[in-house]
Amino acid sequence: MNMAWKEMKRNKGRFLILGSIVFLVSLLTFIISGLANGLSEDNAALIKDLPNGLFFMAKDSDQTMNLSRINNSVQDHLLKKQNNAVAFSIQMGFLRDHEAKQRSVAFVTSTESKWFVNVKKGEIVLDRSMSEKGIKIGDTLTNNQYSGKFIVKGFVDKKKFSHAPVAYINLEDYKEMYRVNEMQLIFTPGETTSESSGELEWFTKKQFLNTISSYKAEQTSLNMIIWFLVVISGMLFGIFFYMMNVQKIGLYGILKAIGVKTRTLFSIMWTQMIMITIMALTISITLSQVFNMLAPKEMPFSLTIETSVQLSLIFLLIGFIGATISGIQIKKIEPLQAIQQGEV
Repeated sequence: MNMAWKEMKRNKGRFLILGSIVFLVSLLTFIISGLANGLSEDNAALIKDLPNGLFFMAKDSDQTMNLSRINNSVQDHLLKKQNNAVAFSIQMGFLRDHEAKQRSVAFVTSTESKWFVNVKKGEIVLDRSMSEKGIKIGDTLTNNQYSGKFIVKGFVDKKKFSHAPVAYINLEDYKEMYRVNEMQLIFTPGETTSESSGELEWFTKKQFLNTISSYKAEQTSLNMIIWFLVVISGMLFGIFFYMMNVQKIGLYGILKAIGVKTRTLFSIMWTQMIMITIMALTISITLSQVFNMLAPKEMPFSLTIETSVQLSLIFLLIGFIGATISGIQIKKIEPLQAIQQGEV
């Protein structure tokens, strides 16, 4: 470690450039990861907040929630068979407040269940983001598809679907608005195997989230960018240490000639990689967490310490692989030949 630190001090300019690049790449990765997590919550917090379990929809719906209609007899059979099972439906729509302003919402209704908010006929419970738009408990809201009026009974935290605040309404009100008698989905908590009828298709939570087209498109694109940046960081380490090793072939030849083992030379390189990466990641994590605290509420950004640590470990692993691959040439160096190739 002492040799590694001395070399870094002697060539501080080179290592500072590498550290700066790793810092910028890692910071960008953390920011995009926070954006991906924030968009994920903004798009499907309603589903993600449910415990692990199975989601059922009609087979003939082509894995499209809006096209799913579950037969009432099939629904009743499954709800009786599975403990804590719930049938629910989600439809995008809008509400008008007392100023006739139109507010986009995701209407949600369900059978009696602890997983969803159950309200009485004519009542509505909204995501708390609606209170920031001036809506208060006791306000009256209307919808062109509903003959009556909705009275706001309360708010819930972080319940979004398709980037719209959730609005819980009574089952009878939902049926009147959308002229349907069947529910779209059934949720059963717990990772139990399904013995459903041939009319239903089941999904795990992760699989069900991927049936939401907007969710899958967003997350796939952002995750691809994240992994691309991680791979770039590994390539940077590989290229940097390869160039350094080429310049130090003569030095390595002398060190090998006096008895320094190849393993020791690798350990010097690994130590330098770890020190650079840890310093760069420490600064990146600090700045990204500060941004997480200061980001505007309107910005869908969420970066947890756990996510930052996981990404940091991946950076360290990729950096280790990149540096190791570039150091394979060290093992092949013959002392006499290396000394003849260049000056120290």
